Amino acid sequence: MTDLLWTRPDDARVTLLLAHGAGAPMDSAFMTRVAEGLAARAIAVARFEFGYMAKRRTTGKKYPPAKAERLVPEFRAAIEAALAAPERVGALLIGGKSMGGRVAAITADEPLDPAVVGVVCLGYPFHGPGRPEEVRLEPLQKGRLPILIAQGERDEFGSRAEVESLNVGPARFVWIEDGSHDFGPRGASAATLKSNVAAACDAVAAFALGLGAP
Repeated sequence: MTDLLWTRPDDARVTLLLAHGAGAPMDSAFMTRVAEGLAARAIAVARFEFGYMAKRRTTGKKYPPAKAERLVPEFRAAIEAALAAPERVGALLIGGKSMGGRVAAITADEPLDPAVVGVVCLGYPFHGPGRPEEVRLEPLQKGRLPILIAQGERDEFGSRAEVESLNVGPARFVWIEDGSHDFGPRGASAATLKSNVAAACDAVAAFALGLGAP
């Protein structure tokens, strides 16, 4: 059984299942900020860890992630756990930070339970840093479910200038002002990390409630 970490407000109307990125756990500062921000916007958030990250937590050793496609069965197991959980409210969206969002998008390429209504990607890894030729578009272009991507304008895994020249497909975007892969702006920017996380949470909440609220 997949262990889920819940951030669930009393007024929750829909649920978002979130996976972490390749290098940080489900309770990282980024994941916690987003979960708390979404909970303040009537979204119940369930976080989970892939097996390699759970092993890091229990052993203290740094296990590498598997290829994204090989993590799909674990994401499917987490979906089943979230659907069965008494904490779940309303429809379920799936998503994650960076690699976690990519795995969610790949998972959504195949039919899922009808209660799963959308995908949220927080900093989609369009390519590895410094490798713009290795573009990962297929799960976005196939698009069985609506997809929202919250992307920093300066994201080193796919900046606004790079992404807007690509055929991404029907995915919707919210561009985070002067944001890095973790949404952080530069010091001279008018934006702040707090305002950027809030902007991302506003967009995700509007997307989720628009798809899943009764």
